[in-house]
Amino acid sequence: MNDPQSIGSQQLTPILCFCHLRWNFVYQRPQHLLTRCEKLAQVHLWEEPLFEDEPVARLASTATPSGVRVLTPILPRGTTPDAALTFERELLDSYVANEQIENFIAWYYTPMALRFSDHLTPEVTVYDCMDELSAFHGAPPELIAQEQRLFDRADVVFAGGSSLYSSKRRQHANVHLFPSSIDRHHFAAGRLEQPDPEDQRSIPHPRIGFFGVVDERLDRELLRQVAAEHPEWHFVMVGPVVKISENDLPRGQNLHYLGQKSYADLPQYLANWDVAMLPFARNAATEFISPTKTPEYLAAGKPVVSTPIRDVAKPYGEMGLVKIAADAQQFGEAIDACLHPEDDRWLEKVDRFLSNTSWDKTFEGMWKEIQRCSPQHSGSSAAYIAEKRSGTNV
Repeated sequence: MNDPQSIGSQQLTPILCFCHLRWNFVYQRPQHLLTRCEKLAQVHLWEEPLFEDEPVARLASTATPSGVRVLTPILPRGTTPDAALTFERELLDSYVANEQIENFIAWYYTPMALRFSDHLTPEVTVYDCMDELSAFHGAPPELIAQEQRLFDRADVVFAGGSSLYSSKRRQHANVHLFPSSIDRHHFAAGRLEQPDPEDQRSIPHPRIGFFGVVDERLDRELLRQVAAEHPEWHFVMVGPVVKISENDLPRGQNLHYLGQKSYADLPQYLANWDVAMLPFARNAATEFISPTKTPEYLAAGKPVVSTPIRDVAKPYGEMGLVKIAADAQQFGEAIDACLHPEDDRWLEKVDRFLSNTSWDKTFEGMWKEIQRCSPQHSGSSAAYIAEKRSGTNV
């Protein structure tokens, strides 16, 4: 284990993070934040288990280029849910003991991890709530109860979007809004001429593109209608298909599903689109989402059309940065308007809006709130944490 490092007078402790998203899946909020956290202290990220033809349970450990240690429980195929929790608890205890992890910060993305980690005694408990997970297809029925247990334990809660913040602030006294941010330098490359990726090269223009996870949040009927009504446009979908059948995706000569791409390659795809889109359905799974791809599209200089997702309509729609369309006809009209722009100052407004947005600033703000909850922080104490939990202003 790395020794805690010091910034100023603040001693920084190791991070033990429990995440429902795999590190090598789509690069998003946990990766952005934890790679920055790794510059301050060793991050140990615990993934959900894999079930393989193994005789005994074991823990796979992988060091990422950023230094984050990714820990994946490998459990025997056929393990029952109760036995899986026992295995995870034993593997966790063994890892913590072997690494001599003490005085650590527990950072949760999934409340379900409490089922095998609730005996730990972290110095600070963090809940970074990036989605309303209970609304997702296939969510375990006990998730709501486990989240309440996490609220009872958490010293600080972060919400990844305005709608989510409005909901969660009623459930905990120390909730802070930190919307998904942006790596502007990375996506600004989409404004430059880039070689067209090989699997996109033969697709005609105009191209209307989307990148991200393709799941129950996609408005498949809207996409089908817009593509059918505008055969002259080509719709490019970049990302893995998850939790829905590929057979249920709309099909057509102008619909192109290119699969998952690396984070590093996304600006190349973006650079060769004409319009970017957010064709999200309006359902329980999208009620509280705050899509990271919104500012990423804008940083690449691409006009954006979105359905009326609350955290996109406000502020992006209200400020005229993104066109909002409620149905297939409006969506097509908005795309057409993007293909024939009239506002020659739109990009200037985009840049002004994005100028104060970065993952560095987001992480700095979150880290300050975590430090305030640490007993080592001057002016922070158990009394402070108790007062915040009880709703007293501090």
